[in-house]
This record gives sequence, structure tokens and C-alpha cells, in this order.
Amino acid sequence: MSTKSTLDALLPPEMAVKAETAGVAKADMPFSKTFALSILAGAFIALGAIFATTVSAGAISASTPDGASTFSAGLPYGVVRLLAGVSFSLGLILVIVAGAELFTGNNLIVMAWAGRKVGAARLIRNWIIVWVGNFVGSLVTVGLMLATGQYKFGGGAVGLTALATADSKTGLDFFQALALGIMCNALVCMAVWLTYSARTTTDRILAIIPPISAFVAAGFEHSVANMYFIPMGLFIKMTAPDSFWSTIRKTAADYADLTWGNFFVNNLIPVTIGNIIGGAVLVGAMYWFIYLRGRPRATDASSDGVD
Repeated sequence: MSTKSTLDALLPPEMAVKAETAGVAKADMPFSKTFALSILAGAFIALGAIFATTVSAGAISASTPDGASTFSAGLPYGVVRLLAGVSFSLGLILVIVAGAELFTGNNLIVMAWAGRKVGAARLIRNWIIVWVGNFVGSLVTVGLMLATGQYKFGGGAVGLTALATADSKTGLDFFQALALGIMCNALVCMAVWLTYSARTTTDRILAIIPPISAFVAAGFEHSVANMYFIPMGLFIKMTAPDSFWSTIRKTAADYADLTWGNFFVNNLIPVTIGNIIGGAVLVGAMYWFIYLRGRPRATDASSDGVD
């Protein structure tokens, strides 16, 4: 019996089955492969962040009398954020099309967990490995970017934008960062969810761009992106030469909120928790409840073997 092929997009019930199957495969992946692919994802998201930072460069004024960073009169705030969002979409496009393991997207493994096809230990194992690997990939990219000196380009405009971005993120309070993280990963996981309907690479790319552009434009917080954005700002603050500071008419003291402690306490920890709520609960659990609840469950679902 021949199978008829089609380019029609998958419908939501079929997308849910595909997402669940993908979740099982991700949870069963050996440690070495998972970790290597997660390092790649950290680097891919960092590339999107680099693109967004560069596109936004020049929108920040370096010469405000009170020393604060403000947007110039060249383009409206919203337009700059939109351009940054479209640029940042590169990161998830690389993750989905090239293949990599991203912590925020892997929050959708909860669909397989809810159906008892993945046990809790395997779910948490995957999230921890991928989160750490994403961090490693991001930090390696930070090191390479510092070596390029790219932050000095545009008369220091790129570095000024990187510093302003990192400083604003570390200046958030815990619950604001948590809420921004929830909203962010609801959109990121919606982007991943939409790609499950795709039949072609073009479909995947077009499905990714609007939700990712929306979360960046709105100023929501993505834990893996912040693994690049904030360390990049921190290392510029720590290592930039005097010539850079004189060019942008700032000093390291102007970025008082930009510290390692604030990075973890004010941003990375609450944003990670918020990302899990937004992705695993608002998207993954919701679509499992709608489309997969009541389906037959695997008899060996409680197995939690670790490679």
C-alpha cells in the first residue's frame, strides 16, 4: 500500500503527537550528544544576540548630561526593538534548522512527561545538562567576541549597546524578571510548537520569526540569551581599555547594576524559573491537556535510566 506524500502543514493534534515523540527522543539522548548539541545551541543563540546588538548599535545616545543611556532621535524605540527582534530570530532558526538542544525549547519535553512517556528524572536530567551546555556555549562565544574587539566598532556604539543592554537586565527586580521570563518563553515555545506543523525549511523559518521578534521587541527575558548578553557586558566593563571609555563618554562606574551577583540573583535565576513556567506550563502542559490527555500511555514510562 503506497503512502501519499503531502506538503500540507500538520494540524494541531498531529503537532502534539510530534512534539511528544520529539520529547521522548530528547530525553533518551546520550549525555555526550546532548551536551555537545547544547553547547552549539548556546553559541547559536549568542550569534542571534550579536546580530541584534549590532543592528541596535547607534540607537543609544552616549552623551546625555546625566550619564544615562537614552535612545537617539534617529529611529523610534519600537522600530529599533523590532529590528533587533527580527535579527535575534537567527538564533532559534539555527537551533531548529541546523539542529541543537536549547533549554527553553526543551521545556516542551513536559508534554512527554505528562503522558508518562518520560519520567521526571529523565526530564530534569535533560534540562540540567542542556542549561549547563547552553551556558558553556554562550561563554565560549563571549570569549571569542572579546578577542575580535567587535564591541569597539562603530565608534564604540556596539559596546555601548552591549553595556546598556546588560545593565538594564541586571537592574530588574526578582519578580519583574520572573514575569518577563514567563512571557518570553511562552512565545519561544510557541515558535517551536509552530515548527512542528512545518513540512519544509522555509515553513520553519517563517514560523519562527514572528514570535521571536515579538518577545525581543517587547523586552521579555530569555535565560539563554542572557547567558551571552550579560557576561558580554560584564567583560566589556572589566576589560575595555581607557580609549573605549573615552570614545563612548562613559565610565565603568556608570554601570553600577552590572555585577556578577546581580546577573545571577536579579536575572538568570528568576528568568530561568519564569521560562520554565511560560514554556512548560503555559504552552507544553496546555497543549498536552487539549490534544494528548486520555491517550494510551507507555507501560514503561516510569523508567528513568540514565546513560
